[in-house]
This record gives sequence, C-alpha cells and structure tokens, in this order.
Amino acid sequence: MHLALLELIIIFLRNMVESVGLTSSLPKGVGEIRTYHLIAQGIEGNAQNGGFRVQFYSNKICRIQLSKESDLENFSYSVIAKPEASDFNLVESEKELVIKTSSIQLAIDKSILSFTFLTLSGDVVNKDEDGLTTSWIGEQVTCYKKMQEGERFIGLGEKTGPLDRRGSGYQNWTTDSYGYHAGQDPLYCSTPFYIGIHNGLVYGIFFDNSHKTFFNFGASNNRFSSFSADAGEMNYYFISGSTVAEVIQGYTFLTGTIELPPLWSLGYQQCRYSYYPDKEVNSLARTFIEKDIPADTIVLDIHYMDKYKIFTWDKSNFADPKGMLAELRTQGFHVVVMCDPGIKIEKGYLPYDEGITKDVFIKYPDGTNYSGQVWPGWCHFPDFSNPAARQWWGDQFKQYTDLGIEGFWNDMNEIATWGQMLPENMIFDFEGNKATTRRGRNLFGFLMARSTYEGAKRNLHGKRPFNLTRSGFSGVQRYGAVWTGDNVSYDEHMLLGVRIVNSMGLTGIAFAGYDIGGFVGEASTKLFARWIAIGTFSPFFRGHTMINTRDHEPWSFGEEVEQIARNFIKLRYKLLPYIYSLFHEASIAGMPIQRSLAINYTHDPKIYDHQFHNQYLFGPNILIAPVESTKEITKVYLPDGDWYCFYTGIPYPGNQELFVECPIHRLPIFVKAGSILPTQLALSNTSQKSHISITHIYFGGESTFVHYEDDGETYRHETGGYFKRKISYNPAENKILFEQAEGNFNPFYKDLKIVLHSFPHTSATVNNKNVLLEQEMHSFFSPLEKYDPFSDPESMGEENVKSINVEFTTNQIEILLL
Repeated sequence: MHLALLELIIIFLRNMVESVGLTSSLPKGVGEIRTYHLIAQGIEGNAQNGGFRVQFYSNKICRIQLSKESDLENFSYSVIAKPEASDFNLVESEKELVIKTSSIQLAIDKSILSFTFLTLSGDVVNKDEDGLTTSWIGEQVTCYKKMQEGERFIGLGEKTGPLDRRGSGYQNWTTDSYGYHAGQDPLYCSTPFYIGIHNGLVYGIFFDNSHKTFFNFGASNNRFSSFSADAGEMNYYFISGSTVAEVIQGYTFLTGTIELPPLWSLGYQQCRYSYYPDKEVNSLARTFIEKDIPADTIVLDIHYMDKYKIFTWDKSNFADPKGMLAELRTQGFHVVVMCDPGIKIEKGYLPYDEGITKDVFIKYPDGTNYSGQVWPGWCHFPDFSNPAARQWWGDQFKQYTDLGIEGFWNDMNEIATWGQMLPENMIFDFEGNKATTRRGRNLFGFLMARSTYEGAKRNLHGKRPFNLTRSGFSGVQRYGAVWTGDNVSYDEHMLLGVRIVNSMGLTGIAFAGYDIGGFVGEASTKLFARWIAIGTFSPFFRGHTMINTRDHEPWSFGEEVEQIARNFIKLRYKLLPYIYSLFHEASIAGMPIQRSLAINYTHDPKIYDHQFHNQYLFGPNILIAPVESTKEITKVYLPDGDWYCFYTGIPYPGNQELFVECPIHRLPIFVKAGSILPTQLALSNTSQKSHISITHIYFGGESTFVHYEDDGETYRHETGGYFKRKISYNPAENKILFEQAEGNFNPFYKDLKIVLHSFPHTSATVNNKNVLLEQEMHSFFSPLEKYDPFSDPESMGEENVKSINVEFTTNQIEILLL
C-alpha cells in the first residue's frame, strides 16, 4: 500500500512540474509501447507518452508516425498515394516487433519505440540512434538516426552546397532569396526528402511536415544525422530501393509525377525584367526570326500590368494585347505572363472587390485580412489552402486564356513582402482545419502553383498549360516547373545552378532550370556563351535578366557568341524528340531529365569529388561536364563504361580522369557507348514539323530507348493519342530493332535516317532487304563563320559516320548489320 501511494505521489508531482513547464525544455521521447492493434498494412497503438502508427504503403515504403497525442493526423497536401496491399508479416517477441515484407524488414524496440530498417539478410539500412531515437523539446520534434560508416546524403531539392551533404545542416523555410550566395540557406523551395547511401545500400526518407524543418547530416557532431520540425508530428516515410532510381520512383509514387508539359515549353524561352511596350515585344520576335535563332516563348514580367496589379494590362504600353498575342502566334511564339499573389487594396479593382466579397484572403486571428507591401503597394493575399480561394483564383485566368495565353509564371510566392518578416500568427484555412503561418508558409507557393495550374487547365478546355513557380513544397512537380529564382551573373553561380537542378531532380522535380546569363548583374561575353551551352541541357531553358542591365538576348554579345548561341539553341531543337521522350518517362516513372551521376554511379566515390560533382547525365545517354567560362582546358571524369566525344566521335574508356580542351564554343559533352538518340532537323519553333526522324546510335553496349511523341498540346495522349516505340540495339546479334509503335498518333515524319557512330560494318539488311551503309561527315553543329579578319574560326568538330535511309513507318523495322 505504501509503495502504491508513493507511486501516485510521484506521478502527481511529475504532472505538476510538467504543468508549470519546468521540464518542457528537456527532451522527451514517446516511451515504451503500452498497447497496439493491427490496421490495414500496419499497426497502430499507444506508447507511454503518445500515439504511434506504422503503415506500409508498398513492400518497399513504410510510414512512421509518432505524436504526443493519442490521436494521429491523416492529412497531407504532398502525399497522394494510398497504402497498397503488401505481403505484410508481423512477429512479436519479448523485446521487439518485427514486420517483414518481400523487400525489407522493420524491427521495433518495444521498450523505447525505436525503429531499425534492415535488408532481408539482416544488414542495417537505417536505424534510430540508440539512446536518442525520437523526442520532443517543447513543440519541436526530432528524429535521430545513427550515421553508418561512410554514409553519404544527397537530395533535399533546392539547396546550395555540395552533392554529398554529409557534414552540413539545412532548414526548410520558403524564403525570398534575392541574389543568394553560394552557401545561402534556405531558398525558395522546400522539399524535405533525402537519400542515404552506404555500404552498397540506398534508402530515402521523406519528412512530411510543413512546419519549419531542419536536417542535420553530421554537422557539429560525429554521432547522428537528424531531421526535426518546429511543431507537429514526427511523420516520415522510409523508402527502400536497390538503386537511387528506385528510391526516386518510390518518392514520386507517394507525391506524384510531373504532368506531361506542352512541347512548346521545352523550347527556348526569352525573358527580361521587362519587355515593354508591345513594339519591343514584336521587335524581339522578329529579331529571333531574322537571325535564324529558334525560340518558342516570350515572357512578360510585371511591366505588362497596370501598376503591377495582377489580372490587368497597362493600356499605355499594351493598347491591344489580343492583337499583339495573335500576331506573335502567327510567328510561332507563345507568351508566358507573370503572376504575383498580392491583390492590391484598391476599391474598384475587380479582383480586390471580388476577393473581399468572397472572403478569400489570409487573415489575422481577429478576422482582419492580412496586409503586406509588395510591387503594387499594400496587398491582401489569397488563402490557397481554402478550396473557395483556389477556385476564385483559377477563375481569374479566363481573362488570360481568352486572349490565347497558355503559360503562367508564379512569382513572389514564398510569400515575399517588403520587410521579409511574415507574421507567424496569420490564419490559414487548411481545408477547414485552421493552422497558422508556422504550418502554412512552406505550402503557400505549392498551393498557389496548384491553384494556377488547375484554373488554367480548367479554362484552356483540353489544352495543356505551362506553369512555372519559384516556391513550392514536396509534390509541387504535379503542378508545374520550378526555377531557381534570382541567381547572379558569375561563374560560381552558373555551376551552383547546375547542382541545384541536379538536386531538385533527386527530389521529384523533373522540370526545373535556372535563368541563363544570371538574373542579378550582367553576364560577360564568355559567361553568356558558356551558360547558354550548359542551359541547352537543362529541362527548363530560359534566358533572363533584371531591369537596368545590358541586353541579354543571344545576339547581344557580339558575332561569335551569337553563332555559339545559335548552334546550341538549334541543337536543343534537334534533340527535342529525345528530350520529349525523357519528359514522358518523367511523367510515368518520376525519373529526372537532368540526372545527377549519383543516380547511375551511386557508389563511385569520384562523382562526389568537388572536381566532378557538377557533372550530370542529360537523360540516360549524354554526359555534361559544366565548366567555368574562364577555362580553356578542364579535368573531366568519365565513369564506368565507354564514351564518345560528342563533337568528334573519338572514343574514350571510362573510369578515368582526363584533361579536355573547352574553348568557349565547346562545352565538354560525351555520349555513352550504345546510346540511342532520336533527333530531328533543327526548326525555328515547335509549331514547325520535321519531315525526317534521325536516330543516332553509338557502337558499344546493349541498350534500349523508348521514343515517345504526341500532339504536344492536348490531353489526347491519355486516351491513346500517342506514338510510343521501343528502339533496341543488340551488339551480340548485330541487330537494331525499331519495334511496332504503340498508340494511334502518327508523327509527321516521312523518312527515317539511322546514323551509326563508330560502327565497323559496311552493309546491312533492313527487313531482310540488302542495303549499303552510306558514309558521310557528320556534326551536330554548323561551322563557325569568320567574324575576325585576323584569325580563322575554330572547328566545332566533325566525325565520319555511316547511315541508313528508309521510309518512316510505325511498323517494325529490323536492321541486321553485316
């Protein structure tokens, strides 16, 4: 009796201490498991200090959910997947619960509720750090993980720093980061997902919590990695995979893949802050045509608006926007318009009046609409977490789509306001479950992009919109492309942009890019030339610069740079069948277009070396080695396999470092042996159609590629309106096979040309008919013209190739090389 009474007194005193906050600043874990029960694909229960849930979304994906409360949330803007049936098996012993699927096993320590993920053979993939596990300090929750020997960490999306993030720490808090430096954090976009790599194993962790989050990969300690949030639940998904690609596919299974964008959005886009009046816009379009430089898009920054007010036109500078847009369309140009979220507080301004009437703006706790100052002046901001506000915002886009506008650029959506001190007590609707800025800020840009995309799609009546956003959260890839914001015109920033886009690809954002030439400052002649060459191999391909800077169009830097820009932009258009096929793959499987070498060469330590961590694959076949504009020679690392110089066809063995010349007109580019590259003729814009399909095949290893095309503008591909053909090369059988095409879309090609690089063969059969291989000199580029009277231009390089010319058909084509 005395012992029981003493225990009651201790419990009473503990509760009293906690009630006055004396222990709230000390770490507190969930404690031992008290009860649990089975749920669909998992277990749920109560521990000493809260509730928990473990649920498998597939054989390879497990959700871990811990809370100080017994009731667990089941809401997410990011995750669209539902748990799928898996071969779930639970075994309980005195000390632990073990859950096993056909892919992984999870051991749960019942005494402290810690989690260890293992391979089926018992190797540790990821485990909680003993003695720390998951704990709260006040509202802040942190999960501590044991760092494995030699473990690397990649991902987190739009982050500065190196490819391997070990030894660094980061936070996610969407921030307007004008002119950010090479080590700045946070930036505009928050994607709390990373990939761990060690001992031949890989895994991913997605922390689905939209409060301010922190990731520590061994910064200032040698014991643990961790991820934490200022408030909310510990709610994360463990993703298993045998490769980095499988982990990315698991993450995009959860958060979604990109929608297939309109083809025109993959061409060159020209922007500046700002093109106005309309005469300048028309002159810009004519100059692209006169100078034979391909382009598809002109982007209008905020000066098209009346005093920077969204959904208006400045009638003094754009007296007839409908007429201007119609004239641009006849020349093959689309227009993308800037969209800022701030609605100016001005009676008589229709969006403001409607917004007040429909009650769609973010509020303070007392019900007053929040006001922040930005370009138009004092503004209210739509609460995009309110379905009514999303509907209202989307409806506004009818006035744009009625003019023929199909592209939209969401900016300033972190939320950016003058003063950069967004109040944290603002109230967001959260689908009826009210929350403050602390939970809503990271989601604002994501939900704005969603609202714009859904509204544009609704108003375009079957045509695909192009949607671009500066800010976002995990899952933003479902609603649009993301660019890296206000970058700066210098070499380090050019290379930083490459790494950021590589990292964004690792976090599901396949359609991403940077401002070519840099937004802040002015590019030098050489810097612009180098940047546009690298940008040719970026998913999003746009030149941009800010107000009061020199011209940054491709012809603005002299004759030599104009020729270089023309060559590389034309190369982009030649490669569009290859690029569009990669976008189709991204829409199906989540694979990025611009691929960090960590995807294909995960366990090769050389790719993490800072000498080479900017290198990437453009699709599966083209290796890009970005290099500063000031260098004439650079060191390149060729990973495993055999490679060919893109300019000359000279072969190189892999697993080697080599010095290569990199004059300003020749970015180091290599093609993997066995590669298959569907291409076309260079066109002025995507409204033109190539009459010939040109497929380049490089001698070497066995390979396949899926060539995909559709009309590039509607959703008819969702009901069979597409062309999809598997092309394979089998060197053991000396066979190239173009399989019977799937789908009912007929491309515009009349002829098919197969270009064979470094093949020793002299003849072939095409569907059992003998043909001779034609020899010719090939280059992807036009020779540079003589612009300097004192010296001859350097060669772009060429190679001797062999080719086969046949009629294009959707039927099977079998080629046997003799």
